[in-house]
Amino acid sequence: MKKIIILCALAASIAGCDNQTITLSYTPEMASFSNEFDFDPLRGPVKDFSQTLINEKGEAVKRVVGFISKEGCFNELEFHDLESNSGATLVLDANYYLDSQSREKKVRLQGKCQLAELPQAAVTYETDDHGFVVSAHTKETAIVYHYDADGYPLGKTTTADKETLAITAKTGSDKKKKLDYTSESTLNGKPVGTTKQSCDYDGHFNPLECVLSITDESVKPPKIQSYTIKNSINYY
Repeated sequence: MKKIIILCALAASIAGCDNQTITLSYTPEMASFSNEFDFDPLRGPVKDFSQTLINEKGEAVKRVVGFISKEGCFNELEFHDLESNSGATLVLDANYYLDSQSREKKVRLQGKCQLAELPQAAVTYETDDHGFVVSAHTKETAIVYHYDADGYPLGKTTTADKETLAITAKTGSDKKKKLDYTSESTLNGKPVGTTKQSCDYDGHFNPLECVLSITDESVKPPKIQSYTIKNSINYY
């Protein structure tokens, strides 16, 4: 099976592959974690990766680093806010992710390695029959997550204090380029922002480098910020 997957990835640009759904789909863990922790999802046998957000001045402002087991579980996730020189690292320990410094239990897991709860924030997650996180809630907030047929995250709808913030992404027709998307943010049905992204891809159809444009429509005139996202990915 592994040989078939590799051959499909190599030949896809020339002749396509009848079993592309294997290489083009996203695991429930990858899709759900990227949704919750705000990084671009990846597919295939990823061993480790880094994603660096670079502003218009060429300055790296944020970075996410992940280490993944062969079974698809995140063994470690690092979050770096380079602007404020701060960050955090989550390490897998049984059914929890612990803060690497304080050893506090930050995330409780369910199943193999899926999100179940953020104990300190009192956030509880629910999954569907396929293992994808489809909703989360606290006493005051309810969140519904959306995916396409390949498991790619299409945004979420958050309701709190009678206000609803919805983020809805649309991808193109090319399944190999899921990270080329446009998303719209609305607050109580009124547009407040748009995001557009286009990428260059590697042989696993994961992004190598992306151009990201964010428009804040809640201010007049609208404010546009442009970024570059550089990815480093190693595979098993």
